[in-house]
Amino acid sequence: MIKSIIPLSSIIALRFLGLFLVLPVLSAYAMNLKGATTEIVGIVVGGYALTQMLFQVPFGVMSDKLGRKGTIVTGLLLFAVGSYFCAISEDIYTLMFGRLLQGAGAIGAVVTAMISDIVKEEQRPKAMAVMGGFIAISFAISMLAGPTISAVAGVETLFYITMALALGSIIILFKAVPNPPHITHTYNAKANLADTLANANILKMHLTNFLQKGLMTFAFMIIPMVLIKNFQWDFAELWKVYLPAMIVGILSMAPAAILAEKKGKYKEVLMIGIAFFGVSYMIIGTSTSSIGFIIGVVIFFSGFNMHEPIMQSLASKFAKVHQRGLVLGVFNSFGYLGTFVGGLLGGIFFEDVSLSTLVIVIAVICVIWIILIATMPNPSKKKMSYLNLDEFKRENTSNLHNKNIDEWYINETENIIVVKYDSNLIDEDGVKSLLK
Repeated sequence: MIKSIIPLSSIIALRFLGLFLVLPVLSAYAMNLKGATTEIVGIVVGGYALTQMLFQVPFGVMSDKLGRKGTIVTGLLLFAVGSYFCAISEDIYTLMFGRLLQGAGAIGAVVTAMISDIVKEEQRPKAMAVMGGFIAISFAISMLAGPTISAVAGVETLFYITMALALGSIIILFKAVPNPPHITHTYNAKANLADTLANANILKMHLTNFLQKGLMTFAFMIIPMVLIKNFQWDFAELWKVYLPAMIVGILSMAPAAILAEKKGKYKEVLMIGIAFFGVSYMIIGTSTSSIGFIIGVVIFFSGFNMHEPIMQSLASKFAKVHQRGLVLGVFNSFGYLGTFVGGLLGGIFFEDVSLSTLVIVIAVICVIWIILIATMPNPSKKKMSYLNLDEFKRENTSNLHNKNIDEWYINETENIIVVKYDSNLIDEDGVKSLLK
């Protein structure tokens, strides 16, 4: 599994690295361009997420019809061209166009679908956790590399680097990523958007992705502007806040992933991360010194990096296997919408509403958010059985339409019946008895 997943995870991580590199310095840089206002800068910071959200589904449909690899190449080329326009921009509108074009290469759901094609069902949560870990690492690296490189070579250089990363990812795609196998499945139902949106736990995960990404973009909107405006810092000093945030963020990833994946403490990890968000923003909004402000930033990114490795995995656990592509596509769209809204609201409210008022609202949202997560069931109680069709009667699968069975389907390629059930209600022997 790892040999197949690492190249794909590397592609998505390099793409996110390209996006994240500029975030620590983008708002302050954009404010100095011709025609800039805080509202337009907010769109520049989060604008790529708007086109990401809009193009997730079209790219997913394109990948089903024309193939995964060709679709991924198209997205990476769009991202590279958008990066070029950002690099050469001399006014805020050219920069905004480049950012929107970067986002139009919406390959996140396509990469996730390709992982689903390549990896066996029982390994998918682990594979998605690996991908989430790669994204979190790219995020952490960008917090230090972005301010450092921009201080030495200029923000324009960051965009040229993102263009190179996109083109390099195309090479990885063809050299290291295997072609997806031809697998057929027989499901007991078809994926339906209305059904997934009616699932309260899936909706809570969509909301979690929306809020998490929104708070992240809002943070990147205000951090450089507050440090430069209120504490008289310059670009060359921004590494002093992002370096400790990166270190602590990386260190928080492993314990969080272990607690979630190994110990089944998904809800607890999410709630701790959310608590960190609320506390961090209260510190950021009330700090009268740069040291206090830095502490708040470090706490925020620690919470963010706790979430990132497990988000895709947890969202997939609440979806039936034939819904995962649809659910993860919508999940990603909610995240990108949150990214756009976070940047937009940051631009609108930054000058008109006091930061101390904003962070109180954020803290209240975090409390409500924690309560919602607390009401989710523990997904670790859900178990999977893989039963060889040579040992059980296919005609008895109708018995699996049982209140104790969450879902079942037949993998025709491997000649097995896959059954997901609640271990509190039935065990594997009970499942087998339904098929005999």
